[in-house]
Amino acid sequence: MRNTVDNLVHNSALPHAVREATEPPELRGGSRDAVRLLVSTPDGHHHSRFTNLANFLEPRDLVVVNRSATVSASLEAVGRLGTFVLNLSTHYGGNVWLAEPRWRFDAPGPLPLERGEGFVAAGLTGTFLHPYPGLKRLWFVRLEGDVEAAMARHGLPIRYGYVEGPFPLERYQSVFADRPGSAEMPSAARPFTERVLRCLDAKGVRRATITLHTGVSSLDAGDTLYPEPFSVPAETVAAVAATRTAGGRVVAVGTTVVRALESAHYGGALRAAQGFTRLYLRPGRKVRVVDGLLTGFHAPEASHLEMLYAVAGETLVQEAYVEAVREGYLWHEFGDSHLILPGRERGKG
Repeated sequence: MRNTVDNLVHNSALPHAVREATEPPELRGGSRDAVRLLVSTPDGHHHSRFTNLANFLEPRDLVVVNRSATVSASLEAVGRLGTFVLNLSTHYGGNVWLAEPRWRFDAPGPLPLERGEGFVAAGLTGTFLHPYPGLKRLWFVRLEGDVEAAMARHGLPIRYGYVEGPFPLERYQSVFADRPGSAEMPSAARPFTERVLRCLDAKGVRRATITLHTGVSSLDAGDTLYPEPFSVPAETVAAVAATRTAGGRVVAVGTTVVRALESAHYGGALRAAQGFTRLYLRPGRKVRVVDGLLTGFHAPEASHLEMLYAVAGETLVQEAYVEAVREGYLWHEFGDSHLILPGRERGKG
């Protein structure tokens, strides 16, 4: 299933650096909303800028965004193996976290760790409890002390080798971010600015929110996703119902929003819900709430592509990636945007 996109991205003649955004667009001489926008529909693929997003939506459409704010979850740590990076992912209550130990920000593990092994991260004493089943790079850890305060004092935003940074935390926040908790930026909403929001308001496009705190990426996930906390409020459920009644479309801003909305659809209806979700969306699992998706461009190893196939079908997505590679779109969190509007015939059950 992934072979076509994998071949496009990894075997393309285009230079690797052309496809990866190494810094925020503001540092490339533009603005957040000046990134490119590829719009994919059954009628074809259209090239634009994010500032023109409203031109591709309709009155009565509903845009659903994630309110989660990014935290400084990357901590310097030291233990038996020497100095390493501990990327905190998800808090499961008390002093237990899921984390990814890395050799460096640009050198992932897995590290040769042992259960019960101790370490110190940002002044906090920690213990490696056990690896997450099926995800060899992730470990449950116990941290003693005020983790949030340690992140605020000593932490950095999580970054990977393709990012030239480090960049300050505000570069990893969206205009909607007001509930701290995401280890990695819910990046699909990053290009939104007040200018874009004014255009959407003038067009009659409505907005609603969910919260899903994202953990770290793990490209060795296979079919395994670890639980992430989410919340879909009653106001958003009502907004989706009103959009359906008015004949509008529900457009998710980011894969996190798709997971939250689809996790809250049970018993034949979308309901207010909160908790943890391990929902893995892939072809064959019908998408019930979302009509379209605004996202970035994803590595072929990531589970996100399976979700795109579930929302829009393999053909449309793979054609879009052919177009994106050919036209030099930029990948990853500081890169360009992709609006996928597959048409209602792919939609709801």
